[in-house]
Amino acid sequence: MRLLSFMRDGRPAIGLKLPDGILDLTALGDFPADLTAVIQGGASMAERIAAAATRTAERMSPDAIAFRPLIPQAGAMFCLGLNYADHAAEGGYAKPASPTIFMRCPRSLTAHNAPILRPIVSEQLDYEAELAVVIGAPIRHATADQALDAVYGYSCFNDGSVRDYQRKTIQWTLGKNFEQTGAFGPYLVTADELPRGASGLAITCRLNGQVVQQDNTRSMIFAVGETLAQLSECVTLQPGDAVIMGTPSGVGHARKPPLWMRHGDVVEVEIEGIGLLRNTIEDEAARKAALPRAAA
Repeated sequence: MRLLSFMRDGRPAIGLKLPDGILDLTALGDFPADLTAVIQGGASMAERIAAAATRTAERMSPDAIAFRPLIPQAGAMFCLGLNYADHAAEGGYAKPASPTIFMRCPRSLTAHNAPILRPIVSEQLDYEAELAVVIGAPIRHATADQALDAVYGYSCFNDGSVRDYQRKTIQWTLGKNFEQTGAFGPYLVTADELPRGASGLAITCRLNGQVVQQDNTRSMIFAVGETLAQLSECVTLQPGDAVIMGTPSGVGHARKPPLWMRHGDVVEVEIEGIGLLRNTIEDEAARKAALPRAAA
C-alpha cells in the first residue's frame, strides 16, 4: 500500500496510489485528512483502505497532485548522522560506536515537487539522500525484532543541510532545521511491500541528472531495528513518528571543490521499491523578493 499527503481545493487530504492513479480517500468521507490518524487506525483502517481501493471513484494523475510533506506534523522526528562508514570517513569522523542522533522540527520540512529553500545567510546547502522510517505502533524497551514489527512503512527523505551553520556549534541542530530544507515523500510504502527493515535497497541521489550518491541500505552501520530499539530505551516511539536513517558518502561538502546546491538545481532521491523524491532548489532571497510588500 502506498499512501500520500496532499492538498486539494485548499484542504489537506490523504490519498492512495493505485496503478491507474491517485484515489482521494478523504473525499470519500470515510477517512481522516491526516496521515498520522490513518496510521493510528492500525489494521482495521488498512482493511478499510483496501476496500476503498475497489470503489469506482475518480483517479487523479500524480503529476496533478500538490503534495504535502508526508507527515507534516510528526510528534517526533529523530535523524541519524554518520550511519554509513564511508560518509563518516569523508567527513573526518571515526566510525561511531552508537547512533548519532539529532532532531528536525516540522517547519523544516518540504514536499515532493516543492522547493527546497537555499537560505539567504548561506551558500552551503548540501544534499543527503536518506531512508525514512515511519512508526506504526508504540515502541518502548523493544528488541530489534519487536521494533521492526511496529514499523508502519518507509519513505524517501532529503536531509538538506546548511553546512556552515551545522558546524557553528558542537550540536548540528541549527544547520539541520532551516525552513523548507528537509524533503519528505512522496509516498509512504507499507512495510509488507519491502524487505524486513528495508534492508538491501539501492539508494541514489542525483543533482541535475548526475549521480552524486549511490549505495545500498544494507551498508548502514546501525540497521533500522537496532536503531529503533536503542531509541526506545529513551522514549516511547509513537505512531506517526519518523526516524531518518542517515546518508551515504558523496555529499557536497566532502568534494574538492565543494558541490553546493544552487538556485534552479534539481535534486532527486530515489530508493529501490519506495520511489523518487524530486525538488527544485530556490533561493530564499528570490522568493522573498517576489512577496508583496507590507503596507506602510
